[in-house]
Amino acid sequence: MTIQFHKYQGTGNDFVMIDDREEKFPAQNYDLVKRLCDRRFGIGADGLILLRNKDGYDFEMVYYNADGRPGSMCGNGGRCTVAFARFLGVIQNKTHFLAADGDHEATVENGLVSLKMNEVTSIECGTDFYYLNTGSPHYVTFGQNVAEENVYEKGRTIRYNERFKQEGTNVNFAEERPDKSLYIRTYERGVEDETYSCGTGVTATAIAASLRGVQSPVTIETPGGKLEVSFKKQSEHFTDIYLTGPAEQVFKGEVEI
Repeated sequence: MTIQFHKYQGTGNDFVMIDDREEKFPAQNYDLVKRLCDRRFGIGADGLILLRNKDGYDFEMVYYNADGRPGSMCGNGGRCTVAFARFLGVIQNKTHFLAADGDHEATVENGLVSLKMNEVTSIECGTDFYYLNTGSPHYVTFGQNVAEENVYEKGRTIRYNERFKQEGTNVNFAEERPDKSLYIRTYERGVEDETYSCGTGVTATAIAASLRGVQSPVTIETPGGKLEVSFKKQSEHFTDIYLTGPAEQVFKGEVEI
């Protein structure tokens, strides 16, 4: 069978996008998903996303990690799915859709997609880290010279330590700049490597940084580009969280499966 696909990227976080409103894609074939995401033997991507119909919503976003397994919420993937839905004519400039962690709203304006994330009500503050869930679990640590950090080695060590090895966690290495902007690099579970950007990780790090005095909105630079996170804060309860940045179509094609 031949399927049509589109490739999208949001600050370097890239995805194979498939219009699966007729539900013809073999979604339970995890080996196929893994192969399509493979950068040597497939299309190449950090994840694969199906856009499907869903009663009561404009669409449903079904996300798979690059390892082929169903994933939790992906922020950049969500923004790319919104851009894809607009390209398909499913939506115009506003949307209400369903993802792995529940309802989301988003808007598209001047090439930027602003995605509303779920509320955060609990943050674990360790001696040298923060741990929270922004649709996906994130370990956040702050330091200096993050550009020189061995993110793969250190991130993998934390992701596979005794606490996290069963369910996994994403690991973010952040540096606070003098202007209160952030520079972030992320090791992603499911990809099992550093990615150019991670939307839920950027969101988690911005929220963690607010406990260190950083104010909303927060400008974040990743290896793949810049994003912005805004939120309302009351103690450790965060609402009206928005992740904003570009989401672009890279190319389209077809592949035999």
